[in-house]
Amino acid sequence: MKIAIEAQRIFRVNKHGMDFVALECIRQLQRLDKINEYFIFVAPGKDHCLESTSNFHIIELRSSLYPFWEQIALPLAAKKVKADILHCTSNTAPIYCKVPIIITLHDIIFLEKQRGKNASLYQKLGWYYRKLVVPIAIKKCKHIITVSNFERKTILDSLQINPNKISTVYNGYSSHFIPISDSLSITKKYFDVEKYIFFLGNTDPKKNTLRILKAYAIYRQNVSNPLPLVIADLKISIIKKIIEENNIKNIIDYIIPTGYIQNTDLPAIYSGARMFIYTSLRESFGIPILESMACGTPVITSDVSAMPETAGDAAYLVNPLDEKDIARAVTEIAEDDDLYELLSEKCKERSDYFSWKNTAVETLKLYKKNY
Repeated sequence: MKIAIEAQRIFRVNKHGMDFVALECIRQLQRLDKINEYFIFVAPGKDHCLESTSNFHIIELRSSLYPFWEQIALPLAAKKVKADILHCTSNTAPIYCKVPIIITLHDIIFLEKQRGKNASLYQKLGWYYRKLVVPIAIKKCKHIITVSNFERKTILDSLQINPNKISTVYNGYSSHFIPISDSLSITKKYFDVEKYIFFLGNTDPKKNTLRILKAYAIYRQNVSNPLPLVIADLKISIIKKIIEENNIKNIIDYIIPTGYIQNTDLPAIYSGARMFIYTSLRESFGIPILESMACGTPVITSDVSAMPETAGDAAYLVNPLDEKDIARAVTEIAEDDDLYELLSEKCKERSDYFSWKNTAVETLKLYKKNY
């Protein structure tokens, strides 16, 4: 087969969820498959994190705007290399393409009602773009991959799709996510405290930042020696605005914003934390849950959408709409060493069920099935 894979954003420096999924799956395919020929289409970027091999060709496509890159440059390039399949990895695909398309739908949040108004302009534009393009693209594509049984059911319930046209392929986590004993050597690059609670922030309303900050305020009232809250990926100006608007100014001195944390440093950040909070309102999978678990750090996550499917019985599940419930979980893990140890052991066992190698194996099976 000649297999084309869209990996538009993997060369950008500050990568996020879908970028890492595409990158790690491609890396594993590169190790596993020495027979088929691959064409990896990327946009130019500074982080050349993937190298060509004898049967893997990295091809940079240039375009000033993403819609032009995807709708014009990508299908033309796939046709030029005479690809048998084009795998679009990031929730969207060309509307018109002569090459059969497999599309990975990580979620269909863009087809659902927006949960808030504090999303960035970039997120809003992406939301509207997908809302316009995806319903057309999925009707024309040959097969759909999604990342959890929860999301598969959501897609089937929301769209008129033949169940045989959609498959679940679980995500994994990168092998460098392991317990780091000397985490201080890395964490000191970002902050100077030894014990803390960790939260990956985001302007996306589904990340539930407001309730997490409210829960943290309650936690600080409940214990005599509370831990600080380390927040990554969220500017201090945004944090201050949320705190001031909701009259919880007393916690501002105990919030540590780090900005973007390099992926290679994240294992140390997880390892040094007493717990990781991931109480989103909705997730199609939740890779950070696995990353924290692989590092042996207990996870507090939501009892909704795909998060229980990913976490199994190895996390502390809470109602994400109830800040008191979140605060209760934080307090118990912070104060109860036996609970901490139990969750730490369970979460390391749970993470062993998932790997990027398994993701690549199942993806390759679907390539062959749809060839």
